[in-house]
Amino acid sequence: MDRLHQIQVFVAVVDANGFAGAARKLNLSPPAVTRAINELEASLGARLLTRTTRVVRVTEAGERYAQDCRRILADLSEADESVTGLHGAPRGLITLTAPVLFGSLVVTPIVTEYLSLNPQVQANCWFLDRVVNMMEEGVDVAVRIGELPDSSLQAIRVGSVRRVIVASPDYLKRHGRPQQPQDLADHALIAAMGVTPTPEWKMHRDGETQSVKLQARLSTSSNEAALQAVRSGFGITRLLSYQVATDLAEGRLERLLVDWEPPALPVHVLHREGRYASQKSRGFIDLAVSRLRAHPAIHAE
Repeated sequence: MDRLHQIQVFVAVVDANGFAGAARKLNLSPPAVTRAINELEASLGARLLTRTTRVVRVTEAGERYAQDCRRILADLSEADESVTGLHGAPRGLITLTAPVLFGSLVVTPIVTEYLSLNPQVQANCWFLDRVVNMMEEGVDVAVRIGELPDSSLQAIRVGSVRRVIVASPDYLKRHGRPQQPQDLADHALIAAMGVTPTPEWKMHRDGETQSVKLQARLSTSSNEAALQAVRSGFGITRLLSYQVATDLAEGRLERLLVDWEPPALPVHVLHREGRYASQKSRGFIDLAVSRLRAHPAIHAE
């Protein structure tokens, strides 16, 4: 079997953490993937993967070999792009993911700008309030809010956002302004589960932490619904700073208990191709990093 094909299959198995995911990605049958790995290991005389009925793990030798194989494949892709002229004209489909509201408010303008600059590229945007497995689901670039787990993905930090407690001026006029975390117990609270999935708001100040147990009048899985409810004067909610930036700037909402806000959450652009990212991915990543770092709703580092 062709060695290039074998290393393509091997890298796909490593990236997908399994044979089934690699088979789907490469549009091969699982037996064909297994055969390619077996023949590659036999020709090298080394075990690259250890597999059980549930888990596929990369050996130490396999990890080093995977890094070398990625460089080989990337160099080949670079050579192909140079010959076909793709460096001057990115083309093809790029798949992106981001949280729902962040995607709508912040990422979509970047995508449309990129597509306007690159008419031969198409974009598939998955705006979801869940963590997408980029390897298994074929996503090229992701924007993530929050601390990142260790992974093989490349991450570029572009800034941070905060979890902020807000209410409308009308609500505060009718019900008063809470001065301490415990004052929230006397107010109508709106729980946005996408921002705070647990039934409490943790508050931090000068090394002190207080937990406010939520007796929410309204709980919703939709951040947009929580935003609409707080705009209407129904109560108090906690959302991410970018979600309410325009409302705060235009006076529709006010920020409460600022001294008790928890630490900021980092914002990263993630991709899975390292410095050898495809031309279309590199172009979008560069534009996204530049625009996100300059965005007024994202705090600079």
